[in-house]
Amino acid sequence: MKWIKNKSEIIFIPLLFGILYLLQTTGILNGYIMQVLLLVGINIMMTQSLNLITGLAGQPSLGHAGFMSIGAYSAASITTIFFNVTAMAPALQIVFFLVATAFGGICAALFGLLIGIPTLRLKGDYLAIVTLGFGELIRSIIRIVPAIGGARGLIGIPKLAGLFWIFLFAVITIYVCRNFMDSLYGRSAIAIRENNIAADTMGINVSRYKVITFVFSAFIAGVAGSLYAHTIQFVQPDIFSSIKSTEFLVYLYAGGVGSISGSILGAFMLTILPELLRFLSTWRLVIYGVLLVCVILFRPLGLFGGREFAFLKLNTGGIRNVGFRSFRRKNKDNAAEKPVDKEAE
Repeated sequence: MKWIKNKSEIIFIPLLFGILYLLQTTGILNGYIMQVLLLVGINIMMTQSLNLITGLAGQPSLGHAGFMSIGAYSAASITTIFFNVTAMAPALQIVFFLVATAFGGICAALFGLLIGIPTLRLKGDYLAIVTLGFGELIRSIIRIVPAIGGARGLIGIPKLAGLFWIFLFAVITIYVCRNFMDSLYGRSAIAIRENNIAADTMGINVSRYKVITFVFSAFIAGVAGSLYAHTIQFVQPDIFSSIKSTEFLVYLYAGGVGSISGSILGAFMLTILPELLRFLSTWRLVIYGVLLVCVILFRPLGLFGGREFAFLKLNTGGIRNVGFRSFRRKNKDNAAEKPVDKEAE
Protein backbone atom coordinates (compact mmCIF):
# COMPACT_ATOMS: atom_id res chain seq x y z
CA MET A 1 0.00 0.00 0.00
CA LYS A 2 2.88 2.35 0.76
CA TRP A 3 4.39 1.65 -2.67
CA ILE A 4 1.03 2.35 -4.34
CA LYS A 5 0.74 5.63 -2.44
CA ASN A 6 4.24 6.75 -3.40
CA LYS A 7 3.93 5.59 -7.04
CA SER A 8 0.28 6.43 -7.65
CA GLU A 9 1.04 7.89 -11.07
CA ILE A 10 2.01 4.43 -12.37
CA ILE A 11 -1.62 3.41 -11.87
CA PHE A 12 -3.34 6.75 -12.44
CA ILE A 13 -1.79 7.70 -15.82
CA PRO A 14 -2.54 4.40 -17.68
CA LEU A 15 -5.99 4.35 -16.06
CA LEU A 16 -6.72 7.88 -17.30
CA PHE A 17 -5.63 6.97 -20.83
CA GLY A 18 -7.70 3.79 -20.73
CA ILE A 19 -10.82 5.71 -19.70
CA LEU A 20 -10.34 8.32 -22.43
CA TYR A 21 -9.70 5.64 -25.05
CA LEU A 22 -12.77 3.68 -23.98
CA LEU A 23 -14.97 6.79 -24.06
CA GLN A 24 -13.63 7.64 -27.52
CA THR A 25 -14.15 4.18 -29.03
CA THR A 26 -17.67 3.86 -27.62
CA GLY A 27 -18.64 7.25 -29.06
CA ILE A 28 -19.47 8.85 -25.69
CA LEU A 29 -16.89 11.52 -26.47
CA ASN A 30 -17.67 12.84 -29.95
CA GLY A 31 -15.17 14.32 -32.37
CA TYR A 32 -15.63 17.86 -31.07
CA ILE A 33 -14.93 16.92 -27.44
CA MET A 34 -11.93 14.80 -28.44
CA GLN A 35 -10.55 17.71 -30.48
CA VAL A 36 -10.76 19.94 -27.41
CA LEU A 37 -9.05 17.30 -25.25
CA LEU A 38 -6.26 16.92 -27.80
CA LEU A 39 -5.75 20.68 -27.73
CA VAL A 40 -5.58 20.48 -23.94
CA GLY A 41 -2.64 18.09 -24.22
CA ILE A 42 -0.85 20.35 -26.71
CA ASN A 43 -1.46 23.44 -24.56
CA ILE A 44 -0.08 21.61 -21.53
CA MET A 45 3.13 20.98 -23.46
CA MET A 46 3.36 24.60 -24.55
CA THR A 47 2.70 25.89 -21.03
CA GLN A 48 5.31 23.54 -19.59
CA SER A 49 7.88 24.74 -22.12
CA LEU A 50 7.10 28.38 -21.35
CA ASN A 51 7.36 27.59 -17.63
CA LEU A 52 10.98 26.57 -18.16
CA ILE A 53 11.87 30.04 -19.45
CA THR A 54 9.60 32.27 -17.38
CA GLY A 55 9.02 30.21 -14.25
CA LEU A 56 12.39 28.47 -13.93
CA ALA A 57 14.91 30.93 -15.36
CA GLY A 58 12.83 34.07 -14.80
CA GLN A 59 13.15 35.27 -18.40
CA PRO A 60 9.96 36.84 -19.84
CA SER A 61 9.00 35.56 -23.29
CA LEU A 62 6.20 37.03 -25.40
CA GLY A 63 6.91 35.22 -28.65
CA HIS A 64 6.70 31.56 -27.69
CA ALA A 65 4.19 30.83 -30.43
CA GLY A 66 6.98 31.56 -32.92
CA PHE A 67 8.77 28.34 -31.92
CA MET A 68 5.49 26.48 -32.16
CA SER A 69 5.02 27.75 -35.72
CA ILE A 70 8.53 26.65 -36.69
CA GLY A 71 7.87 23.14 -35.40
CA ALA A 72 4.45 23.01 -37.07
CA TYR A 73 5.62 24.12 -40.50
CA SER A 74 8.86 22.09 -40.42
CA ALA A 75 7.07 18.85 -39.51
CA ALA A 76 4.14 19.47 -41.86
CA SER A 77 6.53 20.13 -44.75
CA ILE A 78 8.00 16.64 -44.41
CA THR A 79 4.66 14.81 -44.22
CA THR A 80 2.83 16.97 -46.77
CA ILE A 81 5.28 18.58 -49.24
CA PHE A 82 8.39 16.39 -49.41
CA PHE A 83 6.67 13.03 -48.89
CA ASN A 84 3.16 11.84 -49.60
CA VAL A 85 2.64 10.16 -46.25
CA THR A 86 -1.07 9.49 -46.82
CA ALA A 87 -0.20 6.99 -49.58
CA MET A 88 2.14 4.99 -47.32
CA ALA A 89 1.45 1.99 -45.13
CA PRO A 90 0.30 2.77 -41.56
CA ALA A 91 3.61 1.65 -40.07
CA LEU A 92 5.56 3.97 -42.38
CA GLN A 93 3.16 6.81 -41.57
CA ILE A 94 4.03 6.46 -37.89
CA VAL A 95 7.76 6.42 -38.66
CA PHE A 96 7.57 9.53 -40.84
CA PHE A 97 5.37 11.26 -38.27
CA LEU A 98 7.88 10.66 -35.48
CA VAL A 99 10.77 11.73 -37.70
CA ALA A 100 8.89 14.88 -38.73
CA THR A 101 8.05 15.66 -35.08
CA ALA A 102 11.68 15.30 -34.04
CA PHE A 103 12.71 17.45 -37.01
CA GLY A 104 10.24 20.14 -36.01
CA GLY A 105 11.59 20.16 -32.45
CA ILE A 106 15.21 20.35 -33.68
CA CYS A 107 14.42 23.23 -36.05
CA ALA A 108 12.73 25.15 -33.24
CA ALA A 109 15.69 24.44 -30.94
CA LEU A 110 18.13 25.76 -33.56
CA PHE A 111 16.16 28.98 -33.85
CA GLY A 112 16.07 29.12 -30.06
CA LEU A 113 19.87 28.88 -30.05
CA LEU A 114 20.21 31.60 -32.70
CA ILE A 115 17.88 33.90 -30.79
CA GLY A 116 19.08 32.95 -27.34
CA ILE A 117 22.82 33.58 -27.71
CA PRO A 118 22.59 37.29 -28.61
CA THR A 119 19.41 38.22 -26.72
CA LEU A 120 19.52 36.44 -23.36
CA ARG A 121 22.05 38.94 -22.11
CA LEU A 122 19.09 41.30 -22.00
CA LYS A 123 16.80 41.47 -18.97
CA GLY A 124 13.21 42.25 -18.13
CA ASP A 125 11.18 44.33 -20.56
CA TYR A 126 13.96 44.44 -23.16
CA LEU A 127 14.03 40.64 -23.46
CA ALA A 128 10.22 40.52 -23.61
CA ILE A 129 10.19 43.02 -26.49
CA VAL A 130 12.85 41.08 -28.41
CA THR A 131 10.99 37.78 -28.04
CA LEU A 132 7.77 39.48 -29.13
CA GLY A 133 9.55 40.83 -32.21
CA PHE A 134 10.96 37.39 -32.95
CA GLY A 135 7.49 35.82 -32.94
CA GLU A 136 6.14 38.46 -35.29
CA LEU A 137 9.20 38.18 -37.54
CA ILE A 138 8.74 34.43 -37.96
CA ARG A 139 5.07 34.93 -38.76
CA SER A 140 5.89 37.60 -41.36
CA ILE A 141 8.49 35.41 -43.04
CA ILE A 142 6.07 32.48 -43.29
CA ARG A 143 3.49 34.74 -44.94
CA ILE A 144 5.81 35.52 -47.87
CA VAL A 145 7.08 31.98 -48.57
CA PRO A 146 4.78 30.45 -51.23
CA ALA A 147 6.32 26.99 -50.97
CA ILE A 148 4.65 26.44 -47.60
CA GLY A 149 1.35 28.10 -48.49
CA GLY A 150 2.20 31.72 -47.77
CA ALA A 151 -0.54 33.81 -46.20
CA ARG A 152 -3.30 31.33 -47.10
CA GLY A 153 -1.67 28.59 -45.05
CA LEU A 154 -0.70 24.97 -45.57
CA ILE A 155 -3.57 22.53 -46.12
CA GLY A 156 -3.84 18.77 -46.62
CA ILE A 157 -1.76 17.83 -43.57
CA PRO A 158 -2.47 14.20 -42.63
CA LYS A 159 -4.11 13.59 -39.26
CA LEU A 160 -1.41 11.52 -37.58
CA ALA A 161 -1.50 12.87 -34.02
CA GLY A 162 -4.27 11.03 -32.21
CA LEU A 163 -5.10 10.53 -28.55
CA PHE A 164 -2.27 8.05 -27.94
CA TRP A 165 0.54 10.22 -29.31
CA ILE A 166 -0.58 13.48 -27.73
CA PHE A 167 -1.18 11.80 -24.38
CA LEU A 168 2.23 10.11 -24.57
CA PHE A 169 4.12 13.27 -25.55
CA ALA A 170 2.31 15.32 -22.87
CA VAL A 171 3.25 12.81 -20.14
CA ILE A 172 6.86 12.64 -21.37
CA THR A 173 7.04 16.44 -21.44
CA ILE A 174 5.78 16.72 -17.86
CA TYR A 175 8.31 14.24 -16.51
CA VAL A 176 11.21 15.54 -18.59
CA CYS A 177 10.50 19.10 -17.39
CA ARG A 178 10.24 17.84 -13.81
CA ASN A 179 13.62 16.06 -14.07
CA PHE A 180 15.18 19.07 -15.80
CA MET A 181 14.06 21.32 -12.94
CA ASP A 182 15.55 18.90 -10.43
CA SER A 183 18.85 18.59 -12.28
CA LEU A 184 22.02 20.68 -12.15
CA TYR A 185 20.73 22.75 -15.09
CA GLY A 186 17.42 23.46 -13.42
CA ARG A 187 18.92 24.40 -10.08
CA SER A 188 21.41 26.68 -11.82
CA ALA A 189 18.52 28.34 -13.67
CA ILE A 190 16.71 28.83 -10.35
CA ALA A 191 19.79 30.46 -8.87
CA ILE A 192 20.03 32.76 -11.89
CA ARG A 193 16.37 33.67 -11.52
CA GLU A 194 16.71 34.50 -7.83
CA ASN A 195 19.88 36.57 -8.13
CA ASN A 196 21.82 36.88 -11.36
CA ILE A 197 24.87 38.50 -9.79
CA ALA A 198 25.07 36.07 -6.87
CA ALA A 199 24.81 33.09 -9.25
CA ASP A 200 27.64 34.48 -11.37
CA THR A 201 29.74 35.06 -8.24
CA MET A 202 29.24 31.42 -7.19
CA GLY A 203 30.70 30.25 -10.50
CA ILE A 204 27.53 29.55 -12.48
CA ASN A 205 27.89 30.35 -16.16
CA VAL A 206 24.80 32.55 -16.44
CA SER A 207 24.70 32.87 -20.23
CA ARG A 208 25.28 29.14 -20.77
CA TYR A 209 22.46 27.97 -18.52
CA LYS A 210 20.07 30.59 -19.88
CA VAL A 211 20.73 29.42 -23.43
CA ILE A 212 20.37 25.73 -22.48
CA THR A 213 17.00 26.41 -20.83
CA PHE A 214 15.86 28.53 -23.78
CA VAL A 215 16.87 25.91 -26.37
CA PHE A 216 15.25 23.06 -24.42
CA SER A 217 12.05 25.08 -24.08
CA ALA A 218 12.06 25.87 -27.82
CA PHE A 219 12.49 22.16 -28.63
CA ILE A 220 9.38 21.23 -26.62
CA ALA A 221 7.43 24.04 -28.29
CA GLY A 222 8.51 22.72 -31.72
CA VAL A 223 7.31 19.20 -30.87
CA ALA A 224 3.99 20.65 -29.68
CA GLY A 225 3.75 22.57 -32.96
CA SER A 226 4.14 19.34 -34.93
CA LEU A 227 1.39 17.68 -32.91
CA TYR A 228 -0.82 20.72 -33.44
CA ALA A 229 -0.34 20.67 -37.21
CA HIS A 230 -1.08 16.94 -37.44
CA THR A 231 -4.19 17.37 -35.29
CA ILE A 232 -5.81 20.43 -36.90
CA GLN A 233 -4.59 19.39 -40.41
CA PHE A 234 -4.16 23.04 -41.33
CA VAL A 235 -1.68 25.73 -40.32
CA GLN A 236 -1.79 29.41 -41.16
CA PRO A 237 0.61 32.19 -40.04
CA ASP A 238 -2.01 34.20 -38.18
CA ILE A 239 -2.71 31.25 -35.90
CA PHE A 240 0.70 31.80 -34.30
CA SER A 241 0.36 35.53 -33.66
CA SER A 242 1.24 37.35 -30.44
CA ILE A 243 -2.28 36.56 -29.21
CA LYS A 244 -1.37 32.87 -29.16
CA SER A 245 1.75 33.61 -27.13
CA THR A 246 -0.35 35.66 -24.71
CA GLU A 247 -2.72 32.72 -24.25
CA PHE A 248 0.15 30.52 -23.09
CA LEU A 249 1.24 33.22 -20.65
CA VAL A 250 -2.29 33.40 -19.27
CA TYR A 251 -2.33 29.60 -18.78
CA LEU A 252 1.00 29.81 -16.96
CA TYR A 253 0.19 32.69 -14.64
CA ALA A 254 -3.30 31.43 -13.86
CA GLY A 255 -1.94 28.02 -12.85
CA GLY A 256 1.11 29.31 -11.02
CA VAL A 257 4.49 30.39 -12.36
CA GLY A 258 7.19 27.85 -11.56
CA SER A 259 4.70 25.07 -10.77
CA ILE A 260 4.51 22.03 -13.04
CA SER A 261 1.13 21.09 -11.59
CA GLY A 262 -0.05 24.69 -11.97
CA SER A 263 0.89 24.66 -15.65
CA ILE A 264 -1.15 21.49 -16.16
CA LEU A 265 -4.16 22.84 -14.29
CA GLY A 266 -4.01 26.28 -15.94
CA ALA A 267 -3.79 24.86 -19.47
CA PHE A 268 -6.57 22.35 -18.79
CA MET A 269 -9.04 24.76 -17.19
CA LEU A 270 -8.52 27.70 -19.53
CA THR A 271 -8.72 25.53 -22.65
CA ILE A 272 -11.93 23.86 -21.50
CA LEU A 273 -13.59 26.96 -20.01
CA PRO A 274 -14.24 28.92 -23.25
CA GLU A 275 -15.88 25.84 -24.74
CA LEU A 276 -18.07 25.33 -21.67
CA LEU A 277 -19.15 28.97 -21.86
CA ARG A 278 -19.85 28.89 -25.60
CA PHE A 279 -23.62 28.71 -25.00
CA LEU A 280 -23.41 32.27 -23.62
CA SER A 281 -22.40 33.56 -27.06
CA THR A 282 -20.63 36.96 -26.83
CA TRP A 283 -20.90 37.04 -23.03
CA ARG A 284 -18.57 34.07 -22.66
CA LEU A 285 -15.48 36.22 -23.22
CA VAL A 286 -16.68 38.70 -20.62
CA ILE A 287 -17.15 35.95 -18.02
CA TYR A 288 -13.82 34.42 -19.04
CA GLY A 289 -12.09 37.77 -18.42
CA VAL A 290 -13.85 38.27 -15.08
CA LEU A 291 -12.73 34.85 -13.89
CA LEU A 292 -9.14 35.62 -14.85
CA VAL A 293 -9.27 38.91 -12.95
CA CYS A 294 -10.62 37.07 -9.90
CA VAL A 295 -7.73 34.59 -10.08
CA ILE A 296 -5.20 37.43 -10.22
CA LEU A 297 -6.85 39.29 -7.30
CA PHE A 298 -7.47 36.39 -4.95
CA ARG A 299 -4.71 34.00 -6.04
CA PRO A 300 -1.83 36.26 -7.17
CA LEU A 301 0.59 33.31 -7.11
CA GLY A 302 -1.73 31.25 -9.31
CA LEU A 303 -4.08 28.39 -8.52
CA PHE A 304 -1.23 26.25 -7.20
CA GLY A 305 1.19 28.99 -6.15
CA GLY A 306 4.38 26.93 -6.41
CA ARG A 307 2.90 23.73 -4.95
CA GLU A 308 2.98 20.40 -6.76
CA PHE A 309 1.07 17.17 -6.98
CA ALA A 310 2.70 14.46 -4.85
CA PHE A 311 4.20 12.60 -7.81
CA LEU A 312 5.64 15.80 -9.31
CA LYS A 313 7.37 17.19 -6.23
CA LEU A 314 11.04 17.93 -6.70
CA ASN A 315 13.66 16.29 -4.52
CA THR A 316 14.63 19.78 -3.42
CA GLY A 317 11.19 20.30 -1.92
CA GLY A 318 9.86 22.86 -4.39
CA ILE A 319 11.18 25.64 -6.62
CA ARG A 320 10.21 28.53 -4.40
CA ASN A 321 11.99 27.16 -1.31
CA VAL A 322 14.91 25.29 -2.86
CA GLY A 323 17.64 27.20 -1.07
CA PHE A 324 16.04 27.30 2.39
CA ARG A 325 14.89 23.67 2.46
CA SER A 326 18.19 22.35 1.15
CA PHE A 327 20.04 24.38 3.79
CA ARG A 328 17.71 23.15 6.57
CA ARG A 329 18.02 19.52 5.49
CA LYS A 330 21.80 19.82 5.35
CA ASN A 331 21.91 21.19 8.89
CA LYS A 332 19.70 18.36 10.14
CA ASP A 333 21.97 15.77 8.52
CA ASN A 334 25.04 17.35 10.07
CA ALA A 335 23.39 17.43 13.48
CA ALA A 336 22.42 13.77 13.18
CA GLU A 337 25.94 12.73 12.19
CA LYS A 338 27.66 14.77 14.91
CA PRO A 339 28.38 12.58 17.99
CA VAL A 340 27.01 13.74 21.32
CA ASP A 341 29.54 14.12 24.12
CA LYS A 342 27.58 13.21 27.26
CA GLU A 343 30.53 13.87 29.61
CA ALA A 344 30.81 17.43 28.31
CA GLU A 345 27.11 17.90 29.01
